[in-house]
Parts: sequence; structure tokens; C-alpha cells
Amino acid sequence: MGKSQKKRAMRRHNPMRVPDSHLPKGLQSVASSSKNEAILPIVQKMESPDGGERKWACVAVSNLIQNDPSTRRLLQGKNIVGSLITRLSDSEEEVWIEAAGALRNLCIDGGYDICAEMYNKNVLAPLKTFVPKISTALSQFLENPKTSSESAQKVVYEFADNVITILWCLSETSNKALNAINQMNLVPFLMSFLASRNKLPIVPVTAAAQCLYVLTDDNQPAIDDVRSNDAYINCLLDVVRTGVEVSNGKGKQVSDERINMFKVLVCGILGNVSPSSSGIEITKDITLPHLQPIISSISLLEIADTVKQLVTTQESEPMEIEKLSLKDAPKSDHKSQIESQLENLENRLRTIQLALEILTGACALLPDPVAALTGGDDDIDDSNEQDDTEMDDVLDDDMALDGKLSSEKSHTSPIEILPSLVTPLLALTQPTALSFPPPATASIHPPTTSVLSAIHISALECLNNIFLSLSASSIRDLKVDVASGRRIWEQLWGALGNVGIQIERGQEKKQEIWEVAVGVSWGIGNIWKGDFVPTEEQVNTLIQLCTGSIDSATRVKCIGTLECLAQHQNTIDANRIISLYLLSLLPIASNPSPVGTEPLLQVVSALIDIYSDENMPYDVNFREGRFEDRLADSIDGVKKAVRAIDKRKERDLRIRGEEIRDNLIAFVSYRRELGL
Repeated sequence: MGKSQKKRAMRRHNPMRVPDSHLPKGLQSVASSSKNEAILPIVQKMESPDGGERKWACVAVSNLIQNDPSTRRLLQGKNIVGSLITRLSDSEEEVWIEAAGALRNLCIDGGYDICAEMYNKNVLAPLKTFVPKISTALSQFLENPKTSSESAQKVVYEFADNVITILWCLSETSNKALNAINQMNLVPFLMSFLASRNKLPIVPVTAAAQCLYVLTDDNQPAIDDVRSNDAYINCLLDVVRTGVEVSNGKGKQVSDERINMFKVLVCGILGNVSPSSSGIEITKDITLPHLQPIISSISLLEIADTVKQLVTTQESEPMEIEKLSLKDAPKSDHKSQIESQLENLENRLRTIQLALEILTGACALLPDPVAALTGGDDDIDDSNEQDDTEMDDVLDDDMALDGKLSSEKSHTSPIEILPSLVTPLLALTQPTALSFPPPATASIHPPTTSVLSAIHISALECLNNIFLSLSASSIRDLKVDVASGRRIWEQLWGALGNVGIQIERGQEKKQEIWEVAVGVSWGIGNIWKGDFVPTEEQVNTLIQLCTGSIDSATRVKCIGTLECLAQHQNTIDANRIISLYLLSLLPIASNPSPVGTEPLLQVVSALIDIYSDENMPYDVNFREGRFEDRLADSIDGVKKAVRAIDKRKERDLRIRGEEIRDNLIAFVSYRRELGL
């Protein structure tokens, strides 16, 4: 039952903003798109001798690619990336400023393929020249703000945002790109924005924080650069301790959502660098207490309803390519009021997604139940039945949903905060009408659909880690709070029922949700083992998922959950259905298990655990079905499977396999000796 780790695919506040799977019609219409002819003037004007036309072309690309993969693919086919990179070295300032904006939008909406293309076409060469130029301009503005007009400063700030955004997107593209960016020594440049956050607009400051968050994620050069400077650490701590006072210019106040995003990013940076010199525990003192209010502050259902209303209003005023004229070229950041509202809602959702990602990473670093319970001892004890019983007792006793502390605790630990996260996380797993559009139907607002599905998955990953960490804690009252356990179980399965098991094109995220959620169900089931009445739908769904999956980890989690459900004392029929399914997964004679080695080991462990107490009412199934004979027949196949595990490559699995093999042999002998 492994913990979920942070994923690089989730790093950006706008990571591959709208996956193409959410827009199937867009890809299908590439060849026949009516815009095929319309984009030709844009490509031609990109090479025009007239600077105004070159600028117009860059602006047009910026506006047209958003949420439109068909146009993006058409422009890619015309080498728009190479043309825009060339324009970064244009003789006219306005042109390379707009070209950077277009490349930024391509990074965000196009995802990793376009970022890789940019890197391969050497976009870093001109970007390197921009960093010192931006630094010089910012220094001048900060030292003598009256020497430049507000409009001139605004241009520099927007340009800085574009350049930094491209750099952070490239940082996630490949190790080659990351190593090249490491050579640019960006940490002082990025930290200068954070240090001057009270004097600069929030947008470039947030972009700098996002880039720094990405660079310090498991990237030692950047981590060392931040750790080595106490001023950097103090600056980061000041953000979360004292708040943020920023504005977007004269009389323009910054929205709470932008400030929240910035603070969440700083929490993530501190978690990445984990400064030992600060004298504080980042997870306990910063990450958990600061991010819990963030994830508790939102209703996905309300946001989805608001988005639907805004899109309905917007449909009467669609932007068409024909409206883009050279005479009235729009700004690259031009947005209608409705577009701005939709973007604000998306940003709010992205903040929640980022907070969940950081929380998931923090929970992954908390005590692991296996390590905590075994003490890291690799030796195998022959008294396996006794060991299994003791482990179950610990798992049963070591939890408390309401956060009551063990009398042995004298101080607050991060574990004690985890139960308070469960309720808001469960709320974020509940799908909305926009989370999964009907099959073969494009989303009415793809960015919202993309981030909603990402939030559901992230919330489940965080819950997965929380229940694993709670199982290793010394909080004592959770097992006895069966009512809370049932509420959690019902809410989880209620959300999964709304997700559904039918997965069509454009709904690929459903599969990912199930793969994570079944791990959560195992964690919950392990805490309240035998306390939930298994329903026919739940049992059938888990069996279907286990049988249909090709992922070993998913199968293990399905089997583990079925094991927990099978131990409800009074559901003899469900116990029989589950046990017969598990028995069908055992090896027979020379035929190996149909589910693979690791799931097989979980099957054997589950059957031993289910029938370890012959006094249980459901043990009648074991006796009447002569399950001990079926288990005995599988011993040779289990031995063979264990021998096939490579000791060098999968040492832990081999040790576990040998232990389970020995347990099986002892268990069969024990049951036969009972003579029941």
C-alpha cells in the first residue's frame, strides 16, 4: 500500500492547461479546419519587413491558440515555434515582447511537446539575454520609480512574467532542459522578485515563486542555492508569517486568490528546501496549518455552476479570427469581463490543486506504517501467525479521527493535524457536472474540466497518504469511532458512484481516479476492518477493476480492500463471493496466477487474514468449501513465484514473498490440525 508522491505533471499552476483528450473534436478537425486558410496571413506577417505586422502576427498567435488544439496544431505545422523564437531577437522591442507572450501561451496550452520543441530549437539562447535586462530594469524602477512611466514599467513586468513562465515550463520538460536552466543560476534573479514583493505587481512575483518551486523540487543545485543564503530563507518565512502586501498599480488591489496562490507556492518552496537552520518543522508549523484553510475554502459545485452560467452568457459573443485586424490589433492580454471572471475561477481552482499537491508530498514524508511497525528489520520470524495478529492489533489501535491525543504524547505532531484534513478532502473528491463531460461531447469550458479532474485525483492521493500515515501513528481513538469510519467510507463510495466505471474517450481521468481511490478505500478499510457491510455493487466493482486492470499496484489495492470487506462478521454471502474470487487467483498445478506475483502474494495474505479466526461466523464458508485443500494445492505455485523474484532488484518483495510462503504452509497445517 504505497504512498502517492508528487508528480511533475502537476507542477505548473496551469500544467498542460487543457489536455487534448478533453477536446477530441479539436484534434479531429485539424485537417478540415476553416482556419487553415485564415492562419496563412499570420504566418506570412511573422516574416514581414514591417515591424507592426510582425507584432500583430505574434499577438494573433497568442489569442488564437488558447483552448484550441486544432489551430495550435495547424500553427505548429507552419513552424510557428521556430518563427516566434526568431522574433525574440527582433530589432523592435514590441515584437520580441509579444513573441515572448505568444511562446508563454504555447507553453501553457500546448504542454510538454511544445516545450520540448522550444528547447530543441534553442529558445534558451535569447532567454538568457533577457534575464540581466529584466534585472537591470527592475533595479532602476525600485531605486527611482519616477524615472519611468507606469506604462513602461507595466511592459517590463508583463515581459518578466512571460520569460519566467517559459523558464519554469521548460524546467519540467526534461532533465536536459532542467540542467541547462540550472546553469543560468536563476535563484538570485527569482528571489529578487520575492524580496521586493511589496513593491512589484503580484503576477511576476507569483511567476517567480512558481519557477522557484519547480526548480527546488528534487533538484539539488537550486536547493543548495536557497539553503546557503539565510536571507532567502528569512524572506520565504516572512511571507507565510506576516502575510503579503502587494498591489497591481495605483488603486488596484490584488485579489485574495492571487495572494493565496503566492503563499501556497512559498509553502511548497519551504517544503522542498526544508531549511534546517530555521529552527521550525516545515510540515507541522507551515505546510499543514497554512494549507488546510485553503483547501477548506471552496465549493467545487458552486464554481462549476458559476462557470456554466458565465459560458452560457459568453456564447453570444465568440471571438472570431476575422475580428483580428492589423488596424485594431488586440493586446496579447486582452480579455473580456467574462473571460477574466473565468480565468479568476480557474486560478482559484489551480491554487487548490497546488495546495493538494504540496499536502500530498508532505504526507508522503510522514511515518510509513510498514517501516514504523517492523522497525526496519528484514529478518523473517517463523512465528508468522503471531506476528500477523500483533500487526493487526497495532493497525486497529493506532488511529483517531477526531485528533484526540495519546496520553503518551507531550507535544503536537504533524500526525495529529491529519484527521482535520479528511472532511475537506472528501468534499474535493465529489465530481461536478463539469468534471467529466458526457462521452464524445466537448466540455463547455475545457480549462475548468481539466483542473476539476486534477483536483479530484489530488484529493484522493492526499487521502491515500493520510490514512497510511494515521495507521503508523500513536493516536488511539480512531478505531472505536466506527460512525466516522462509516461516514468516510460512504462519502468515498458515493463520489466513486458519481464518477462511474464506464470510461469513454475524453474521460481518461476516470481511470486514474479509480486507481488512486481504491488505495484510499484499502486504507480506510484497514483501519475499520470488518466494520463496513459490503454491498454487492462495491464487491462487484472491486472484482471488475482487479480483473480488468493490468497495473499490479491497482490489483493489490483491490485485493486488499476486498480482504477488509470480507471480514464483516455477519455477511456470509459476501465473504463467500470474495473468497471464491481470491481463490480463483491462486496458481493451479503448473499454471501460474493470472494476476502476477505481487497481487498473488496479497491474495495469499488476504485469505490467511480472513480465516485466521475459525470462530468467525463466516468461517463456515472455509469449512464447507474445503478452502484448505485449494490453498494446499497452491503451495508449489506460490513457492515457484517467490523463487522467481529477483533478490537483487526486488529485495523487499522477495523477503515479503518468503514470509507469506512460510505463513501459507503453516496456515494450511494449522487448519488441517483443527479437523473442522
